[in-house]
Amino acid sequence: MTNAVGPRAVFGVIVPSTNTVVEHDYWTAGIDGVAYRAGSMHIPNPVMGDDEDFKGLLGQIRASIDTAVRDVLTAEPDRMVMGMSAETFWGGTEGNAAFERRLRERTGLPVTTGASACRAALRELGCRRISVFSPYQPIADKEVGRFFTEAGFDVAAITGLRCPTAMDIARVPDERLREVVAELDGPDVEAIVQVGTNLSFVALSERLEAELGKPVVAINAATLWHALREHGIDDRVEGHGSLLREH
Repeated sequence: MTNAVGPRAVFGVIVPSTNTVVEHDYWTAGIDGVAYRAGSMHIPNPVMGDDEDFKGLLGQIRASIDTAVRDVLTAEPDRMVMGMSAETFWGGTEGNAAFERRLRERTGLPVTTGASACRAALRELGCRRISVFSPYQPIADKEVGRFFTEAGFDVAAITGLRCPTAMDIARVPDERLREVVAELDGPDVEAIVQVGTNLSFVALSERLEAELGKPVVAINAATLWHALREHGIDDRVEGHGSLLREH
């Protein structure tokens, strides 16, 4: 339900308790009349140094998401936005659809997830052959690749930064991100896609698009774009990539 600070829309945003980037990226986009209420999923053990650790982290997300959703609903938002991405890619396109269905049934609200937002963004941009990177371990990258393949994209390459903890995701420097993008890019790659919502990449993606001459999709820009456009808000945003600026 709209209010004084969100007269156009209030989005409920679900984030891990370790995440410091999603809300920053949304607020700095400066969408007049749109407000965000974050619900936090408690992550008591943020270690994600290998595949087993990552499965443990995912278990913590699954155990706490209902509480985060419960808390957000008290603000009476108009839409639910998943400010976390790994779980939305898990199980491929069917897993994503099931996740969204459960959330809609739980909240009675329209839902934006990272996986669906990236799929919609790439279709809007007209890109099929992509390269993808994440802060994840291989077990999660496999699920991300599966989703994009099942969604009809040709995944040229996918790689994970293998961050040791959930907080370390937000500490990856731009220099390292540039290296990864350079490794993944190629003349046959139509777009670079970044997943992992605590990875600070929106501002750099804007600069890389200008340098590479192709779309560079940051997941936080994609989820905000999807939530806005699906909600009938067509504001164009500078500094957050071509998706929000031109589409």
